[in-house]
Amino acid sequence: MSDGRRIDGKAMAAALRAKTARDVASLKSEHGLTPGLATVLVGDDPASEIYVRNKGRLTEQAGMNSFRHLLPATTTQKDLLRLVADLNRNPEIHGILVKLPLPVGIDVDAVVHHIDPEKDVDGFHPVNMGLLARGRAGRRPCTPLGCTMMLNFELEDLTGLHAVVVGRSNIVGKPLALMLLAAHCTVTIAHSRTRDIASICREADILVAAVGRPELVRGDWIKPGAVVLDVGINRIGTADGKRRLVGDVDFDAARRAARAITPVPGGVGPMTIACLLQNTVEAACRRHGVKISKSSSD
Repeated sequence: MSDGRRIDGKAMAAALRAKTARDVASLKSEHGLTPGLATVLVGDDPASEIYVRNKGRLTEQAGMNSFRHLLPATTTQKDLLRLVADLNRNPEIHGILVKLPLPVGIDVDAVVHHIDPEKDVDGFHPVNMGLLARGRAGRRPCTPLGCTMMLNFELEDLTGLHAVVVGRSNIVGKPLALMLLAAHCTVTIAHSRTRDIASICREADILVAAVGRPELVRGDWIKPGAVVLDVGINRIGTADGKRRLVGDVDFDAARRAARAITPVPGGVGPMTIACLLQNTVEAACRRHGVKISKSSSD
């Protein structure tokens, strides 16, 4: 059996961003509407600053307005909530993203709950999570949304397939499981206390690893012909003293059994940002009661 196909998340994300840019151009020309995304970073972590800066750059490349707020690590919860309230009221802003994690002393739930659910383009607000659980329309978390797009592209119809999600976080595991249920999959969630996790993974037609443990999923855990999505991003040391990125899946070994598999980096990660931009455009349309012309999205 030949190695499974490498799913090119960069190419898929580029195509989605191009579609988003066409949608933005249509909103500008037909409705005079420019979607706006506000990003908030508390603290001075260099990696987070680069991450937020890249999001701002891609936002602008799509033709949208980018509002970046870099706050010192000494920012209080009261000050952060005041900023979020200002962003909620700003009519030029249609999406708000507060970069997590937040410094010790700031209640993450309080901040997330304070964001207007209509501007919650991360999809973490309890209102949007509740809509997801009930199968109703709402903002979907970006990484699970990207995963479902990749699976639909690869498999076309997910009906009846057994999907195993390794990881039960509120950011990826739980919402992705709900979205796969909505796609008519049979879904199993595995986690750190799951007994004989390897045998459960071997039953999966779709295997998603989102647990944050380097190369946890071994090659012999993969059912022949399965589609594997690796959401993990882990930095590990190398023999020469450097560091490299790996996922939650032993890529080389898993690829020998899988039908298709995402690499790390270059797999799910780029789709997360592309979905964030799409969510912002959809939020702008909903806020102003307009629709994107069909021709712009073809």
